[in-house]
Amino acid sequence: MLAAVCVTCLAGCSTLGEREAAASRAALRFEESLRQKNGARACVALAPETRQEVEQSAKKPCAQGLFEEQLPHAGPVSRVQVYGQQAQVVLHADTLFLSAFPAGWKITAAGCVPRSHQPYQCQVKGG
Repeated sequence: MLAAVCVTCLAGCSTLGEREAAASRAALRFEESLRQKNGARACVALAPETRQEVEQSAKKPCAQGLFEEQLPHAGPVSRVQVYGQQAQVVLHADTLFLSAFPAGWKITAAGCVPRSHQPYQCQVKGG
């Protein structure tokens, strides 16, 4: 419990630039895992509810089901925005949404495309 409190305090005290960089690194690690076809590593990068949704939707383990989503090869980071415990990482061909957890930034949605005057449409997202 104390470790979780310390991590939360540190996350709150870090600068915006540091938090943006950490969110960007988490997004790029996820994308790299997908490119390398490392489903286990990609699933570790997902938030718990998102991982659970992938498994329920595919009716198989996340490491297998995630690839059925056929997420785009995202490319380099274009923009990162952090809002409190939430972040949006816009890559060349994808937009990811992340949340801060004690273990670091986790992907809550991927394969997201903007829609005019509506929320993003995401291929992978939590329940």
